[in-house]
Amino acid sequence: MADGKPASYTLREIVERFGGELVGEPATRVSQVATLESAASHAVVFLGSDRYLPLLHTTKAGAVILGDTFRDVTGLPRIVCGNPYAYFARLSAFLNPPYPVTAGAHSSAVVDGTAIIARDAEIGPLAVIGRRARIGGGTIVGAGCVIGDDVVVERDVRLYPNVTIYHGCRVGERAIVHAGVVIGADGFGMVMSDEEWIKIPQIGAVVIGADVEIGANTTIDRGTMDDTVIEEGVKLDNQIQIGHNVRIGAHTAIAACAGVAGSARVGRYCRIGGSSGIAGHITIADHVEISAHTLIMKSIDRPGTYTGAYPFDANAVWRKNAAHLRHLSELADRIKALERRLAAKERSGP
Repeated sequence: MADGKPASYTLREIVERFGGELVGEPATRVSQVATLESAASHAVVFLGSDRYLPLLHTTKAGAVILGDTFRDVTGLPRIVCGNPYAYFARLSAFLNPPYPVTAGAHSSAVVDGTAIIARDAEIGPLAVIGRRARIGGGTIVGAGCVIGDDVVVERDVRLYPNVTIYHGCRVGERAIVHAGVVIGADGFGMVMSDEEWIKIPQIGAVVIGADVEIGANTTIDRGTMDDTVIEEGVKLDNQIQIGHNVRIGAHTAIAACAGVAGSARVGRYCRIGGSSGIAGHITIADHVEISAHTLIMKSIDRPGTYTGAYPFDANAVWRKNAAHLRHLSELADRIKALERRLAAKERSGP
């Protein structure tokens, strides 16, 4: 950004960087992404579905990113590619880079003398860095963050304000951790004895892989004995609960308000819908998609889409169906009895 103005790039420069086929004026300059409705002449938009064609015909955008199917639906300068949404996402990240790191610790930060902080790391106001903690180069520790003893935060990590990382946990390179996240709190380990609960010490840690993003107010519990592990490239939405000893496979995405109970294993490249629940001590295979509001009570051993949400209806109808559902086992038993009587009658002849 020069003189307070955002940098602009020609479509030729963008295609040289990101690929795709350029159709139209290569000298067209753009400096920002926008929606079809709000775009101005300096903006680039994308078209991913024919339902938005009417908006494309009226947009004021300077250029458009679209797929091969829509190559000739507009006269605007355009970039044609296989996955317009992904192209748009990469271009948006390029045009909107993160704020640069301001190296050094704020005067109000509390940094233990045994901590190792890279020279080009940023420690924000009122942050607390514990004993023997290590903060990698290019990392930003936001205002009010608490980094416990023996925590390792690798290079180029972004910790937004008020993130808490308990002792002994590790966060991999380029992770993004949003405000209010708690990593490494005790797992819910209890055992009943003599009519009282006895707490089981949680002596494992949490290990976060590279390129993980964790949404605001998500909590990831430390392991009871082994570590809780979030593998590389995992994307967690806001307000998710990950229990102790859970392992989330690489590049899995979990939407908001989902919960994964202790010792569950979720495979690689899974997609878990919002408000879903995964029971403890079960295993989910790779490439599984779980629909929103679905409760998974047993292991899934093959890829596919799984849905268990009870559909909404008018309240009176829903209550009536729910009442029938309560008697489903009884009805099944009655049907089996009728089938046995019918079979016996058929065997006895007319």
